[in-house]
Amino acid sequence: MTDRLVPSLTRRILRVTCAIAALLLAPRVAAATDVEDSLWTRDTLTGDWGGLRTSLRTMGIQFGLQEQSEVWSNMSGGLRRGETYVGLTNMNMALDLEKLAGWTGARFYVSAYQIHGRGPTANLVSNLQPVSNLEATRDTKLYQAFIEQTLFNGALVIRLGQEGANDQFMNSQYAALFLNSSFGFPPLAALTLPSGAPNYPLAAPFVRVQYQPTSQITLAGAVFSGDPAPPGAQPDPQLRDAGGTAFRLNDHMLAFAELWYRINQEDGATGLPGTYKLGAWYHSGHFADQFRDTAGLSLAAPASTGVPRDHTGDVAVYAVADQMIWRATGSGPRGIGAFAEIMAAPPAYNVSNLFLAAGLNWTGPFEARDSDVLGVAVSWLGISPDKRRLGDELAAQAGQGSGQGPGYANNETIIEATYLVQATPWLTLQPDLQLVLNPGAGLLRPAGAKALGTAVVGGFHVAVVF
Repeated sequence: MTDRLVPSLTRRILRVTCAIAALLLAPRVAAATDVEDSLWTRDTLTGDWGGLRTSLRTMGIQFGLQEQSEVWSNMSGGLRRGETYVGLTNMNMALDLEKLAGWTGARFYVSAYQIHGRGPTANLVSNLQPVSNLEATRDTKLYQAFIEQTLFNGALVIRLGQEGANDQFMNSQYAALFLNSSFGFPPLAALTLPSGAPNYPLAAPFVRVQYQPTSQITLAGAVFSGDPAPPGAQPDPQLRDAGGTAFRLNDHMLAFAELWYRINQEDGATGLPGTYKLGAWYHSGHFADQFRDTAGLSLAAPASTGVPRDHTGDVAVYAVADQMIWRATGSGPRGIGAFAEIMAAPPAYNVSNLFLAAGLNWTGPFEARDSDVLGVAVSWLGISPDKRRLGDELAAQAGQGSGQGPGYANNETIIEATYLVQATPWLTLQPDLQLVLNPGAGLLRPAGAKALGTAVVGGFHVAVVF
């Protein structure tokens, strides 16, 4: 009965969403009232609260509330067919300390999440690169809480408090369109670093410095607490930091450094804009040359005594490029942008030693819809050769052929196509389709189990700004 109700519920949600979209996208009649026009043009669903929002903003206080909801269906491959719902409520407040207290160039920001529903990755697909960037353990969490100081007319920015690493580092302007989490936080880092690194939904204490000596060049560096979740018997780090208030200060460090180079972004520039980043991260903790399987059993490295060889420190280097490659004539936003990312790390003590991603965004694919965005992207997560060699040797020890038993595929690949509809300034609708090749790359299946087939996953994302 439940299996029948879930698809039925999914269809009803989609029908209601499509009906809302049709209503919002339909041409407005000339007799529309001022109230109806304001609903179409206002930045938030609830408007200006009778002028209160403007008054608070003048004082230096801003509030934000957004609800994101997604319905996902796995139509083939992976663990099983079925549907799930996942949602995220984001609440935030920004205080302009110059307006409120006369503190020049300072501001305070805090945000919290309420995570609900069940994600498709663990329940339907079992892949290493989560299908949805909203997926997380259900909880209400503090996320960002920082104070920021701007100096020298904005050339130097210092931020201190708590946030996630990808709020500033390893990110791409054009990749932000896509729903698979690999386009927001590189899975190479998430699989390697303790508790998945400071990354949604776990933040960590940090200090960050950003310096822009010229309009083209920016230098950014930060030091985070190396593990956002405290130790404990609970295997889920998100539960070990329930509420997001662990505030760990006595751990190893995770350091980032990036160099940004911008082109054609000055006032009056006529060329196509682009941003290019070179970066690296370093973690000072201890990493073993062997790995653990999903049952928690220690897998000894080949030709070893069975005692893992400890290695101090882990490092990765990466590059990110965002480049507009075509712009429509006129002053509108219509155009095509491309992005590419690469990250590499040592293979001996990293599950993945290479990550690649690339994609295209077409803003305004239809002249009448110049705020909509059509996108196609691919991410490739390479499993380290040391990890694959270990899997083959364990299979041989168990009397199984190479590639069977605990053998691992050499990659997991995501292909995603998506279309974002900017229905109003406060409402976006986004259908999405993903292919997951080699789900889990063999790492997430028990010995002797059949490899998971290519998953075909469809989803629908709705975001409302209140």
